[in-house]
Amino acid sequence: MPTPTALQGARVFTGDQLLEGHAVVLEGDTVHAVVPASAIPPSATVHTLPGDTLIAPGFVDVQVNGAGGVLFNDTPTVEAALAIASAMRACGTTGLLPTFITDDAARMREACEAALTATSRPGSGVLGIHLEGPFISRERAGVHVPSFIRAPDPRDLDYLTALPRRFAAHGGRVLMTLAPECVDDAILRRLATSGVVLSAGHTAATSERTTQALHAGVRGFTHLFNAMPPVMNRQPGPVVAALTHDDAWCGVIADGVHVHADNLRLLLKVKPPGKVFLVTDAMPPVGTPVTSFTLQGRTILRRHGRLETEDGTLAGADIDLTAAVRHCVHSLGVPVEEALRMASLHPAAFIGLHGHRGRIAPGQRADLVLLKPDLSVHTTWVAGQAKSNDSH
Repeated sequence: MPTPTALQGARVFTGDQLLEGHAVVLEGDTVHAVVPASAIPPSATVHTLPGDTLIAPGFVDVQVNGAGGVLFNDTPTVEAALAIASAMRACGTTGLLPTFITDDAARMREACEAALTATSRPGSGVLGIHLEGPFISRERAGVHVPSFIRAPDPRDLDYLTALPRRFAAHGGRVLMTLAPECVDDAILRRLATSGVVLSAGHTAATSERTTQALHAGVRGFTHLFNAMPPVMNRQPGPVVAALTHDDAWCGVIADGVHVHADNLRLLLKVKPPGKVFLVTDAMPPVGTPVTSFTLQGRTILRRHGRLETEDGTLAGADIDLTAAVRHCVHSLGVPVEEALRMASLHPAAFIGLHGHRGRIAPGQRADLVLLKPDLSVHTTWVAGQAKSNDSH
């Protein structure tokens, strides 16, 4: 049995409550207990953290295209998935889904196999895969290459419905973004029954079709508001379906660019607590000083706080989850505790990992983030292993 490690000195946000004068006790890759500092086990190795810091559940990002100069679509390999997870760990993200956008079928399978191997590596921080496409709307393709957009065929379905069980063997999940108007209910039910987490995105579906898809197994929405039609008086579309269905989860990019602050305030006011979570839609420049990169043959520029094609089309986001948390707190007035849940507990629940991640409690994974008073990252722990961002 590993020697316990006790983290004391910082305030502790468990995912449910904020505690003073408590310590987090780790055993190997698991949280053993949260106890008053006076009750730390005598056998524990004690690490005293700065008194002005806050220890919280590590962030979970279900939509990461790339980071640290690496793009998963460009190099759908085990090494790329691990490199992206390592780069995002410095930003407080201790678990993520490498995201593979619309591409050809062979390359999609290559990405899935790579992500599966990465997920099987203990402490990798890779929690599965997010397939964003290819079963999406050409009308709302965004930067996805239209020639790769297609309808699912029997080979796709055989492969995809076998994936969740393979990933689940390593605690991983399969998330798929699709357009409800492009996939019929029988296929939606088959995918959902197999364990694929379905999310509506890059869609021009009516609110009626979106509602049907929610009943057929779609669980939530990918970067709500983006790559969707605007709300019209007689054509409310997928956004209103997301707002009016209490059980539907809504992922959002909170960077001050992708969605107007008032739309985010409306979303948070209308949805039940716990149903809105943060994603980054991050691209290779995150964590680097680079000013451009190539996405499927097109140059993407980093300018004006945006990642965009030369004609101004948004191409992912230049943000990490810690920055998204700060935006929610400082620009939207979200309480710190809820902003932290939006980056940890809620996305973990969306993909069915809330029994293992998103809280600091006995039996949960020892995936943690230590935040400074300005909500920047001091240290992260993945599977109980620490990595400090502090140079002092």
